[in-house]
Amino acid sequence: MRVNGTPYRTVWIERSEMTATVYLIDQNRLPFDFAVVACPGHVATARAIQEMTVRGAPAIGAAAGFALAQAFHEAQATDADPWVSDGATGRRGDGAFHEARDADADPWAFVRAARARIEATRPTARDLFFATERVWAAAEAMSSLAAATRAAFDAAQALASASVAACRAIGEAGEPLIPDRARVLTHCNAGWLACVDYGTATAPLYLAASRGKRLHVWVDETRPRSQGARLTAWELHGEGIPHRIIADNAAASLMSRGEVDLVIVGADRIAANGDVANKIGTLEKALCAREFGIPFYVAAPHSTFDPRVPHGKAIPIEERSPDEVLYQTGPDESGMLRRIRVAAPGSSAFNPAFDVTPAHLITGIITERGVLRRGV
Repeated sequence: MRVNGTPYRTVWIERSEMTATVYLIDQNRLPFDFAVVACPGHVATARAIQEMTVRGAPAIGAAAGFALAQAFHEAQATDADPWVSDGATGRRGDGAFHEARDADADPWAFVRAARARIEATRPTARDLFFATERVWAAAEAMSSLAAATRAAFDAAQALASASVAACRAIGEAGEPLIPDRARVLTHCNAGWLACVDYGTATAPLYLAASRGKRLHVWVDETRPRSQGARLTAWELHGEGIPHRIIADNAAASLMSRGEVDLVIVGADRIAANGDVANKIGTLEKALCAREFGIPFYVAAPHSTFDPRVPHGKAIPIEERSPDEVLYQTGPDESGMLRRIRVAAPGSSAFNPAFDVTPAHLITGIITERGVLRRGV
């Protein structure tokens, strides 16, 4: 996608003999400021995933794959400083994110610890584990650490490229589901920012618009982090697609008045029976859509499917800081970003990041291989 005329992917890696740096668009600063963050080591990349500098299941997967490749690169540098430092600051010994390593340490033990660190960042997103498993398997098959490092980078790059192709194919599969003049409801951000490019839920919209279909998108604000209001709306504005941001609680009213033709959302993990974990609030949109006879689609690549999880109740649901509910950040009148409390002082909050939508509420799952429908 293009930002001010410049093409970008959400996350990418640049490697030389001495360095391996992951670059990613800082989603925490959007839409008020566009910035690219450099993560010179796997510790910094893992932190970027955990702190949601990069977010969205496919984008998290790509970042995790690159982070593990960085760890192999670091393990190979046996003559380097024996401390793994935060590449962004150069500090040493920063708690759980740093560990001592001398020149005689087992490099595979180092990479195993790095993999565990990366996988602990966001427990719900299946694409993260899909990526680390693939990169690890490619490296483990090699006979030397140098060959393993090359294989890890090749696998991580291949995963990112495959993600772009999958999202493009999701757009092709989903575009016929969108009629001309469709009024589409989205939830959270499942756009190109949530992927390496194109997006999942938005890919059919972008393709439909490019083919001349007239659309209107209702953008759920998606509290508490407002990914819809901040990210999806920013994307749609950049693509020239008509849209309006709505409070999350307005969706049912719009549906009841016949002002929504279909709902398309993304997914963070899909269980073997078709249950879908996605951003908190997805379940209530599915229930409302069923009540008012509105098609409810999930868009996700096959890397988001987890056949080892039998049903939605077995999907781990991440609980994030209560501060995300109690505080909001935005620009003041002078344009300076400020964090303010928006809830009653002294009150606490509960902040599950995801909920599970049962398969029977889902009209179909749009994948890169076509639209999957229950019982078909």
